[in-house]
Amino acid sequence: MTYDPGNIFAKILKGEIPCHKVYEDADTIAFMDVMPQAPGHTLVVPKAASRNLLDASPDALAKLLPVVQRIARAVKAAFQADGVTVSQFNEPAGGQTVFHLHVHVIPRHDGVGLKPHSGGMEKPEVLAAGAERIRAALAAA
Repeated sequence: MTYDPGNIFAKILKGEIPCHKVYEDADTIAFMDVMPQAPGHTLVVPKAASRNLLDASPDALAKLLPVVQRIARAVKAAFQADGVTVSQFNEPAGGQTVFHLHVHVIPRHDGVGLKPHSGGMEKPEVLAAGAERIRAALAAA
């Protein structure tokens, strides 16, 4: 399979679709998942075009993981979580639905299950408030 430059994350990267951004550098962007499985569910996306982990360049991966770690720490702090789930899916059989490499960072609280990812879209004001909490945690780190 080849990379589709028209996928939703490519459109976000090009500024064609808005997002609730929590972090951006020259190589990555992190923003709120519009169908969160828990409050604070954040996506970390490399700017380099790659379908998923299987075709990403080693350089893109080397730049991505430190940002995932930084965002995971901030999300955990911002949402006073007991832990954090970090997940990444590859190809339809692996659960991937958007074909641009991305990593899910989800704050977790003991005894609280995840909502299905196929649920409805979160209210923009909730996403904006969550993004602000994460940005504040990043600034405090």
